[in-house]
Amino acid sequence: MKAIIYRHYGSPDVVTLEDQEKPQPRDHEVLVQVRAASINSYDWRHIRAKPFLVRLGGGLFQPKDIRLGADFSGVVAAIGKDVKSFHTGDAVFGSVKAGAYAEFVCVPDDRLVRKPASVPFVAAATTPMAALTALQGLRDKGGLKAGQRVAVHGSSGGVGSFAVMLAKAYGAEVTAVTRTRGLQHALSLGADHVVDSTKVDFTAGQQYDVILDVAATRTAREYHRALAPQGRYVMAGFSTLPHMAGIMLQGPRLARDGQWLGNMGMATITTSDLDVLAALLADGKVTPVIDRSYRLDESREAFWHYEREGVLGKIAITVS
Repeated sequence: MKAIIYRHYGSPDVVTLEDQEKPQPRDHEVLVQVRAASINSYDWRHIRAKPFLVRLGGGLFQPKDIRLGADFSGVVAAIGKDVKSFHTGDAVFGSVKAGAYAEFVCVPDDRLVRKPASVPFVAAATTPMAALTALQGLRDKGGLKAGQRVAVHGSSGGVGSFAVMLAKAYGAEVTAVTRTRGLQHALSLGADHVVDSTKVDFTAGQQYDVILDVAATRTAREYHRALAPQGRYVMAGFSTLPHMAGIMLQGPRLARDGQWLGNMGMATITTSDLDVLAALLADGKVTPVIDRSYRLDESREAFWHYEREGVLGKIAITVS
């Protein structure tokens, strides 16, 4: 089968399309014939080995696992002997640790769900990791409730776009904070208010019940002043390690009773939350925004686009 791999860290030029052996499902795995995949920060950071902490788990000098790609959608081609929930021919989507940029991928049966018939494969493939990060950040860490004021800082990318749509689906009043290019994009997602981060400091005026921060370009003290009493700040992405470290170290000291400032960590891939997303997709309450689609053999160009051009929404990779 054809698959995208990388044998060294570096620029997107390290990405190559090669012939690899078709995987075989283990007892609790499902073999999926991939129809589409998508790019996340997670994938790009593994190629670039940024931050350096990526190397501690993935290989100090070169990647231990040469496969790439987390999010996917496709059709079940085979199942392991202990798999009960899926059958050959089922349309599915989900997320794996690596291997989705390929014609076939083996997936543990607790990391995928059935794709709604009304949802295109490309849309489903752009959903899991980014939307789960937004969902779990808002709902679990942020404690989001209907009627609350929510700010999404960095609302133009994958996580931020899903966060705006999910916050609206949960009944929040949403302010999208983004650069000038993303303002109309945020309004099209349903944001009630937009703030141009190149011109206005959103932490200096309004206070919010929940701040979901994908950009992390300001200090913990600045974010804290933008929190309402009982407010919660959730870091779901970061620009630099110093910013991330500063928020994680100072946030707990600044938070008053009932407040919380902290990092949500990696999204947890669960069938229950994937089912939540599947229902929202089927109902049209969440509609993935696809900046551009590339073929599997154009994955190198897709990563250069992701790195250089300021993506609005997600980049998809289609597999024929």
